[in-house]
Amino acid sequence: MQSPLRCTLCSLIWTITTHARMLFVDFSSAFNSVIPSKLNTKLGDLGFNTSLRHWIMDFLTNRPQYVRSGHTCSTTITLNTGVPQGCVLSPFLYSLFTHDCRPVHGSNTIIKFADDTAVIGLISNNDDTAYREEVQHLAAWCADNNLLLNTSKTKEIIVDFRRERGSTHNPIHINGMAVERVSSFKFLGTHITEDLSWSTNTSSLVKKAHQRLFFLRTLKRHHLSSAVLMNFYRCVIESILTSSVSVWYGNCSVADRKALQRVVKTAQRITRCPLPAIEDVQRTRCLRRAHGILKDSSHPAHRLFILRFRSLRTRTSRLRNSFFPRAVSLLNSTPEL
Repeated sequence: MQSPLRCTLCSLIWTITTHARMLFVDFSSAFNSVIPSKLNTKLGDLGFNTSLRHWIMDFLTNRPQYVRSGHTCSTTITLNTGVPQGCVLSPFLYSLFTHDCRPVHGSNTIIKFADDTAVIGLISNNDDTAYREEVQHLAAWCADNNLLLNTSKTKEIIVDFRRERGSTHNPIHINGMAVERVSSFKFLGTHITEDLSWSTNTSSLVKKAHQRLFFLRTLKRHHLSSAVLMNFYRCVIESILTSSVSVWYGNCSVADRKALQRVVKTAQRITRCPLPAIEDVQRTRCLRRAHGILKDSSHPAHRLFILRFRSLRTRTSRLRNSFFPRAVSLLNSTPEL
């Protein structure tokens, strides 16, 4: 998984303490709802020069489109809204279009990756007023920007580790419809649960990896070289097992770690080559990512790595084993590169 995805997930987990509510927002045809004129105005506010803005407007407006099925073509229509799906530029333009969607309360965080959006509210003293206001502000922002929230597919997870819990949590309403509360949700390819355990996520990864072991065995039966088998494992199986591994592996249970490592051992028997353990891969990626953040002063988490030899204070093992404290610890115990 690319580093922006890892940073998004790390930020989401790092934000949560003892009591939080997470809203995973679903938009109806988000890319198709972008209004080019509004985008043009926002690009101007961001300092884009006029020539580039005109080029983007020419790219987005008066776009002829038709559907072909076999040898039959539909009538051509001209589109003046939305950004073309499947285009490399479209996610970037959508991110620029939503750049001004920011939290209005300091206790809330809005995590965005293209059209995947999550609102995290840290709840104190059993008062979720700021979080509810944040959700309503987001709904109003969407209405002003022609984005339609799909409430039926929007889900909420409530994380509550307090010893003495208050009253039952009242559901969030968007546009008059209650948002469904769920115990787990798949966000950016990673299963997040209400107790922040990772058994659901690791079980899903192990299942996918086992399905791909069949193809590794097939390649072995056809007498392909060890180099080809190794490349196949690294690209097709290890990439699955270690998807966002720096986010969740630190808090995996012993049983989950053994299940992951069993897949590696099975692949090792098939390829007859030594393969890196999942723990070693996680440590390497944590260090690589930490060094990247340390060198990037514009990164939001850069301040956590400035005091190199000062460990982050943590009161729970869950927080201590998460990415940022773990990465700082690794930096402190690793010689300078």
